[in-house]
Amino acid sequence: MAKLFVSRWYSTFLMGIALGVIAIPIVPAEAQNRLYNPDGIASNKEISDTLSEHDIPTGEGGFARDYYIQLEKGDQVAIDLTSDEFDTMIMLIADDGSTVAENDDAPDGTTNSLLFSRIVEDGKYIIRVRAFGETSGGKFNLKFTRLKPAK
Repeated sequence: MAKLFVSRWYSTFLMGIALGVIAIPIVPAEAQNRLYNPDGIASNKEISDTLSEHDIPTGEGGFARDYYIQLEKGDQVAIDLTSDEFDTMIMLIADDGSTVAENDDAPDGTTNSLLFSRIVEDGKYIIRVRAFGETSGGKFNLKFTRLKPAK
């Protein structure tokens, strides 16, 4: 008799689920705390910031932080990234996600990064600050300079 009761209860329960009669609370997944929205950076202004585990994971054990800039065809740019706390790497990324240029170590033999590039298309670009390899990050200084062509 008990088996018959359990069998009928289970059948009724399954039928209720199939018909949507039984309410099962559905809890929405929590959204991330912040949306991807990189800060802008002005030419000839140095910023000081910190790269941390709260930034974009690179998939290589490190992290990255993005800044956007608006550039025009023919612009020549220099991007200087320095840190005493981690091995820096700098990337310039076009609006379509392609890498325009990148630099790991500056010509002075340090682990700082210095990148020069000539822009071939108008658009919004991303300057990506990242830690090389598995280094986690730390404080850094970033300077974007729009170079003037020689007259």
